[in-house]
Amino acid sequence: MSRPPLRLVLADDERMVRTALRVILEAEPDLEVVGEAAGGAEAVSLVRALSPDVVLMDVRMPEVDGIRATERILATPAAGQPPRILVVTTFENDAYVYGALRAGAAGFLLKRADPDELIGAVRLVARGDSVLFPAAVRALAAAHAPGAPTAPWVARLTDREADVLRLMATGLSNHEVSERLGVGPQTVKTHVAAVLAKTGSRDRTQAVIAAYESGFLPRSR
Repeated sequence: MSRPPLRLVLADDERMVRTALRVILEAEPDLEVVGEAAGGAEAVSLVRALSPDVVLMDVRMPEVDGIRATERILATPAAGQPPRILVVTTFENDAYVYGALRAGAAGFLLKRADPDELIGAVRLVARGDSVLFPAAVRALAAAHAPGAPTAPWVARLTDREADVLRLMATGLSNHEVSERLGVGPQTVKTHVAAVLAKTGSRDRTQAVIAAYESGFLPRSR
């Protein structure tokens, strides 16, 4: 029995962008666009009404921007698990993008990305992974992260959890981390869960952001 298609909501104040995204995404049998929003407030309302799996969120929108919309969606989900949020933006080194990632977006993609990259990113975040571009996230942190002393949670990480967090920041999946460290996938999953709990993060993206903001990871190389 085939699974139902992933339900998507598009949030962008440009109609042409929404139309292009819809055409690309709905060409795939496992993807269905169930709603479109021209602003952040409308996106929040649609999510509460439609309970999509993934929201493709622009960040620079009038009145309620993508950061505030992301915060509201993740703070008050309609029912069950909140949707995964994928930022789709024009500029990668943007304070708005960084703010959306801090607010809980699962990752970001540039609007000039190839259709295959877009489709792959939607499927990736839908299954619980993050879309991380290590160099871009480090650059965002260097440009926009507030300076802060080392966070208390850093001292609470075990050596292995610290190793896992460093590898997460390079964009490796759990399977790849497992291979790199020579431990089982379930062990890595346990370490990732511990890292998320200790950093107070919703997902891997927030944990990596926290690692940069705390000083655990260097912002430049």
